[in-house]
Amino acid sequence: MSLYKEEIVESVIGEGVKLEGRLAFQGTLKLGGIFDGDIYTSDRLVIMDSAQVRANIEADVVILSGKVEGNIIAKSKLEIRAPGYFRGTILTPILSVEEGGVFEGASQMPNAAPLT
Repeated sequence: MSLYKEEIVESVIGEGVKLEGRLAFQGTLKLGGIFDGDIYTSDRLVIMDSAQVRANIEADVVILSGKVEGNIIAKSKLEIRAPGYFRGTILTPILSVEEGGVFEGASQMPNAAPLT
């Protein structure tokens, strides 16, 4: 059985860590602490249940289970998983909100297939 790229985690910022500023990285990052600022990656960001984030985020894929306020540009997809909470603006072609996840705000889905 092979591991897909999205299953490999290169970095973790754990619970109890507080960061401010601009965060840029490659690969997959799991964020579990407190972050205030801007996040940029051309890869995958996983926001864990323990995370509290106030940021503008640009990533290929965002998986959100924590609390996030700000704006997200997810080039491929954004998943809000329970107990995730998001307030802000989303720009992504694929958006999924799991039962128990919360989304308050606005979304745009460019390149999404229209219903026929």
